[in-house]
Amino acid sequence: MSGDGTAGGAPGLGSGEGGPYPLHGGTAEPSTDTVGYRGPTACAAAGITYRQLDYWARTGLVEPSVRPAYGSGTQRLYSFRDVVVLKIVKRFLDTGVALQNIRAAVQHLRDRGLGDLERMTLMSDGATVYECSSPDEVVDLLQGGQGIFGIAVGVVWRDVEAALSQLHGERVDTGETLVGHNPADELARRRNRAV
Repeated sequence: MSGDGTAGGAPGLGSGEGGPYPLHGGTAEPSTDTVGYRGPTACAAAGITYRQLDYWARTGLVEPSVRPAYGSGTQRLYSFRDVVVLKIVKRFLDTGVALQNIRAAVQHLRDRGLGDLERMTLMSDGATVYECSSPDEVVDLLQGGQGIFGIAVGVVWRDVEAALSQLHGERVDTGETLVGHNPADELARRRNRAV
């Protein structure tokens, strides 16, 4: 979405004619996370500062979906998906994408199913963020002639998995600390339950 809320970019994008398209809503999956990650762990895995994490949570950019902070003394808990989104936000900011466009991308990522995220590539020309889910869509966008960059969400996903497998997680139901918890194990269990 462009800054004024309209679809931008090359002609034909988002027109229903195939190819890459501006971000739009999808089918949301309910959160069934049994493991959460405290702020410092989420920061380490996403490569951000605690100040960024706190600011993004307070402004609603990326809020913890497992447990928000309720007053002083409570700890926010972020899901694996939240940490992936945090890392994507950091990459967008590092490349100069406007915050309003990042907000649209974050909402889109929240609305998409977990399986969709692994196959998704987010492309941006700095003014508009597009979702591409096939190599052909990436090529179509590149043929527009403008300079763009992409974030392969699956690569970010694997980076976060690797980082979190070395860090501490917390069971949501018992509060038990899990050392070296591998989120891929939990995701595999969820996928098997869904089948």
